[in-house]
Amino acid sequence: MPTSQPFPTGEAEAENTLAGIGEFGLIGRLTQGRSPTRGTLLGPGDDAAVVAAPDGRVVACTDVLVAGVHFRLDWSGPEQIGRKAAAANLADVAAMGAVPTGLLVGLACPPDMPVETLSGLTDGLWAEAQSVGAGVIGGDVTSSPTLVVAVTALGDLEGREAVTRAGARPGDTVALAGRVGWAAAGWAVLARGFRSPVAVVSAHRVPEPPYASGPQAAAAGATAMIDVSDGLLADLGHVARASGVRIDVRTAALAVPARLVDVGAALGVDPMHWLLTGGEDHALAATFPGEPPEGWITIGTVAEGEPEVLVDGRVYDGGPGGWDHFAR
Repeated sequence: MPTSQPFPTGEAEAENTLAGIGEFGLIGRLTQGRSPTRGTLLGPGDDAAVVAAPDGRVVACTDVLVAGVHFRLDWSGPEQIGRKAAAANLADVAAMGAVPTGLLVGLACPPDMPVETLSGLTDGLWAEAQSVGAGVIGGDVTSSPTLVVAVTALGDLEGREAVTRAGARPGDTVALAGRVGWAAAGWAVLARGFRSPVAVVSAHRVPEPPYASGPQAAAAGATAMIDVSDGLLADLGHVARASGVRIDVRTAALAVPARLVDVGAALGVDPMHWLLTGGEDHALAATFPGEPPEGWITIGTVAEGEPEVLVDGRVYDGGPGGWDHFAR
């Protein structure tokens, strides 16, 4: 298999790489001492995991993160990358109104990758999963010239109906839980070669999704919901098209944090652009037939009309509404 560097030749050096300890040695190290989590009947080590599904339904989603596209090892540490990979999936589960129960992880990496890097990555995956009472229940490891992290998350609806993108109705309010714009500002700072302000850069490295707000919104009667991963306008656009409605976002309802004002001034960027179009904070956006529950802020309205998203009654003219992997 191709590698980015020659295989280590020293015995001690080889033991510190994937090539040195082998696939099963790596799996043993990454799973040692990990306890089964809620709902896991059989965890890592067999042909497949076995999990309980008391609701009778399982929410499932997958995200793939590729080095150089979704993360950079010179910008983020392995544990931060692991947390970010887990968060992207756990937030999708929450956006359906479900509670996360487990992660399946596929790792593709160069044979000369240090075991320490993979251990840190796994520590991050476990830490983020355990923050919501879940864990890593299985996965696979294979060789690749590039580090790739593929994560599948499972979730439990606990008797609630899933909240999809397709239920928004005219007259609903649009609400937001969690923060937006921070990760985009952090990316802009890192892209300019800076490493501070730390709070802003950290937001890009490790998002802080409002996981509990998803089930809360479902219990409160949310008609539609989505994880804001690509940008608020872009993701609300998915809701508008799936529901066949027009959504109008009010910028006056989106308070720009003072730290983002400072960063925007330093970089010559209107920070409102980050709030409207920045992804990877993994906030949750939802529509409600009335006022949203505590912890959610109303940011707009749903109306009849062509499926689109307006900003203060107009088409946004500040550029793309969010991230598109295949746009040029």
